[in-house]
Amino acid sequence: MSQIAAEHASHANAPVVLVVDDDAAVRTVVRWQLDDAGFRVVEADDGPSALRRIQEHRPTLVVLDLSLPGLGGLDVLRSVRGGQTGRSDLPVIVLSGRSGESDRIVGLDLGADDYLVKPFSPGELAARVRSVLRRSSADAGEEAVVVGPLRIEPASRRVLLDGTDVDLTPKEFDLLSFLATHPRHVFTRPQLLDRVWHSSSDWLGEATVTEHVHRLRLKLEREPSRPRILLTVRGVGYQLSDEA
Repeated sequence: MSQIAAEHASHANAPVVLVVDDDAAVRTVVRWQLDDAGFRVVEADDGPSALRRIQEHRPTLVVLDLSLPGLGGLDVLRSVRGGQTGRSDLPVIVLSGRSGESDRIVGLDLGADDYLVKPFSPGELAARVRSVLRRSSADAGEEAVVVGPLRIEPASRRVLLDGTDVDLTPKEFDLLSFLATHPRHVFTRPQLLDRVWHSSSDWLGEATVTEHVHRLRLKLEREPSRPRILLTVRGVGYQLSDEA
């Protein structure tokens, strides 16, 4: 086999990244960078076509602009996480021309795996794509974690409490799963922002962590007689009880 034919065959088996942006120039630059990084790129210029491409091409990851005609990026993300495209755990990196904290929080709460603000370095985007795919691959290979009445299944992103499914948002699941895999370890809010949200206080306030802990407690500690599952270490941060 010639070198050109071998390279073509290798690229045909490369991970597929769907790039969704209504700006053709942005798509072109991203395509060049990801192609050089060894990915195969599929493009879409609006929300409806993005949903179609996901079902047609079964991409490995989606790079999704928030400001799209027809159907906004957040609506596309909701459809993906809601299972309407056939794979609710599809990794998604959100792009936005808006640097406001509210947009970032909404995107991450809906289950975005990462977030980049325009203008961005194409090289940084390629690095983020590789990082998200590494994390996704690691999650798929992890075994279930059992802590007291809790069972956490990373591959299916399922949580059971006393055998009953608990409906969690993607970031609630990520936070609980992270704490469960680090028993007895106390994490500060900045550490959780870095390790779970892959962000920092420059982008997200520490109240984001506090709010997610509050939501988890409402879902996991509904019965007054049940021992606390998420513990607050005053003046430090949070940990998951190993005696839940």
